Amino acid sequence: MPDTQSYRRPVWPVTVWALTRTVLLLSAFKVVVVPGPDVTSDVSVIYRGWYEVLRTGTYPLSDVTWQYPPGAALAVGAPALLPFLGYAAAFFVLVCLCDAAVLALLLRAARRPGGSARGGWVWVAGVPLLGTTAYARYDLMVTAVAVAALLAGAARPRLMGALAAFGALLKVWPALLLVGTPRGAVTRRSWAAAAVTGLVLLLAACVTMPGALAFLTFQRDRGTEVESLGALVFQVARHFGWSGTVLFSYGSVEFAGPYVPLVSAAALALAALALVWLLLWRLRARTATDRTADAALTAVLLFTTTSRVISPQYTLWLVGLAAVCLVGRTSVMACPAYLVLAATAVTQLEFPLLFSEVVAGTPLGVALLFVRNGLLVAATLIACRRLWRATVPGARAEPVAPVSAASAGHRRASAR
Repeated sequence: MPDTQSYRRPVWPVTVWALTRTVLLLSAFKVVVVPGPDVTSDVSVIYRGWYEVLRTGTYPLSDVTWQYPPGAALAVGAPALLPFLGYAAAFFVLVCLCDAAVLALLLRAARRPGGSARGGWVWVAGVPLLGTTAYARYDLMVTAVAVAALLAGAARPRLMGALAAFGALLKVWPALLLVGTPRGAVTRRSWAAAAVTGLVLLLAACVTMPGALAFLTFQRDRGTEVESLGALVFQVARHFGWSGTVLFSYGSVEFAGPYVPLVSAAALALAALALVWLLLWRLRARTATDRTADAALTAVLLFTTTSRVISPQYTLWLVGLAAVCLVGRTSVMACPAYLVLAATAVTQLEFPLLFSEVVAGTPLGVALLFVRNGLLVAATLIACRRLWRATVPGARAEPVAPVSAASAGHRRASAR
C-alpha cells in the first residue's frame, strides 16, 4: 500500500482512481458484462419504483423492501438533479461524483500535519474490490457523508455532529460515528449538533410526507439473510439434514425453517452485547490522542458483523471508515483496515459472481462465506483489542504502524 509522500504527487492515486472507476461505470452501464445476477436492477427497477412513489408525496408504505430511514428519499430522488439523463444513468453518475469527493477529502486530509496517503489508497483500492455493486446502491453516498463528518473532526465538532445526524437519517449506521469523540467540549458540541439536526430533519420528514417511520416495522420483521454470520449455521446444517429452505423475503434471500428465529434472536443479543462493550469502553477510555475514527470503525464493524443481514454493500461503509483511520499516522487500525479490504474482495466473489453457489449452499459457496465472514470477525476482534489497549488506562498500548524509511528521510530533508 503506497504511503507517506504520495499526497505530494496526487497524480498517482487520481490516475488509478480514474482507471478503476471507468471500469465500474462501464460495468454499471453494461458495456462490460459481469457474470452473475444483474446488480444494477436495484437502481433501474426498485429505486426507480420508489422514486415514482416519492414523487406523489408519500413514502412507499406498501413496499416491505423500503427499510430505510426517511432521509433515504433524498438519495433515491437525487437523480432528479440530472434531468437530462435517465434515472439509472443519473444515479450512477452521482455515485461516481460522491466517490470522487471522498478521494478529494482524503487527499486533502493527507496534506495536514501527521497526514498519510494510506487513507486515499485504501479508498482507491477498496471501492473497485466490491465491483459494480459499489455503484448500484446508495451506500457510497452515505459513506461520503460519513467520511466528511469524521474528517471535520474535533476542529469542527458541530459540523461533524450535523453530518453524522444527516448520515443517520440516510441509513442509521453513521449515528455510530460519534461514539469515540474526545471528552469535553468536542463531545458536547458534536452530540448536541447531532441531536438538534436529527430531530429537525426527522420532524420535517414526518410532517411533509406520511410513512416516514414505516421502515422500523419492515426492519424488525427481517430474518437471517443467507450471507450473514448466523446463516453459516444453516449453510452447514442443511448438509446434515436440516429441513429448512431459502426464500426471497423483505428484499433479500433469507433462511426459513426450524431454529431460524432462534439464530435471529441470537444475532440481536450479540448486537446488544456489542453495545454494552462500546458503553464500557466509552466509560473506561482515557487518551490524549483523538480516536474518533478508530472508534467509529470498531463500532461499525461490531454492528455489521453481528447483523442478521450482511449485504455486500455494507463493506463500503467499512472501507470508507478504514480510509479515514489510515489518513492519520496515529491510528492503530492498520490491520483491521487491510482485513476489511480482503473481505471486500471476497465479497465480490460471493456476490454477484458466485451467488448461486451461496444460495444453493455448495461447498464453494459455504467456503466463500466462511472466508468473508471470518475476515470480518477477525477485523472486529482485532479492532476492539487495539482500541481498548490504545485508550484504556492500564492496558498495554498498541504500537502505531512504523513510518517507512523513505518517509523518514523525506521528513529529515524537509526539516533542514
